[in-house]
Amino acid sequence: MRVYPDKLKEHLGAQLAATYLVSGDEPLQLGECCDAIRATARDAGHTTREVLEVGPGFDWHQLSAEAAAFSLFAEKKIIDLRVPNGKPGTEGSKALMAYCSNPPPDTLLLLTLPKIDRQQQNSKWFKAIDALGVVIQVWPIDQQRLPGWIEQRLRSVGIQASREAVRMLADQTEGNLLAARQEIEKLLLLHGQGPLDADELSAAIADSARYDVFELVDSALRGEAPRCLHILEGLRTEGVAAPVVLWAMHREVRSMARISADVAKGLNADQAIARAKVFNKRTALVRRGLTQLRTPGWLALLDHCHRADRAIKGLGSESPWLLLEDIVLAMSGQRPPPAIKNQPPGL
Repeated sequence: MRVYPDKLKEHLGAQLAATYLVSGDEPLQLGECCDAIRATARDAGHTTREVLEVGPGFDWHQLSAEAAAFSLFAEKKIIDLRVPNGKPGTEGSKALMAYCSNPPPDTLLLLTLPKIDRQQQNSKWFKAIDALGVVIQVWPIDQQRLPGWIEQRLRSVGIQASREAVRMLADQTEGNLLAARQEIEKLLLLHGQGPLDADELSAAIADSARYDVFELVDSALRGEAPRCLHILEGLRTEGVAAPVVLWAMHREVRSMARISADVAKGLNADQAIARAKVFNKRTALVRRGLTQLRTPGWLALLDHCHRADRAIKGLGSESPWLLLEDIVLAMSGQRPPPAIKNQPPGL
């Protein structure tokens, strides 16, 4: 059964399925869908949650073990199964089909993956979950639909924004829904509910005296390490969510890795930058960044972004903000990139 993200609340109000598969590469919508499912399940008595993250060496027998395990402290539970690479593999496929063929009573399986392709949707394990429960595919909000999404979020908190104000906020956040949500939360604190025009929006943004994640990235490409640390600390103390900071860093690191790889293959810098469709006003910044790290260094930072993402999710003992500091200092050329521990995802 397929359910669109904007219809999930309505679905959850009517019923709770045995399994949910949530996939997509847009973190805010994916996270909000999972939060809504978990909250509804808790309200329905699923007070125990077991988190399983599939990584190298993961034993898929853990899924069947959790399905068979009886909790002494709760009658119902959630199995929160996360597959970061999106591919369960042969053993995972067998385990998921076995689970769906005999789902345990009083247990909800929440499976989260990145965007899944057509081949995966035709797999037996996917069809088994689709037949048993609910599949929710999250898609990015493109620039054309972003103003409508922002206007709806503003209305939901009691702010009636003018068309110009909505467009200004859409341009400022550049498709980053996490950043857009955060700006809306700030607006509610600074401006309150009621009408909002472009001038009031500009004043509220100025009054917030915020440190911008995009300025952090640009300062790193300029090699301004002390300013990077100052901005990063400002973001942290202002309560900016670590995933928002990581999103901006990862986007830039991934782009720089691609451009650097193209240069290593024989393109000149201008050709590689043009191929990456970099805005004209940022061309000089990107060219400067190419002189600070070579391709292996950018690839190492991609891996470090993955480590920061795991730390943000509470996996491991590393500090997310210290990892973000490592990334931005390496981007600025003031610190060698951390050694690669895991092969990063393809560029």
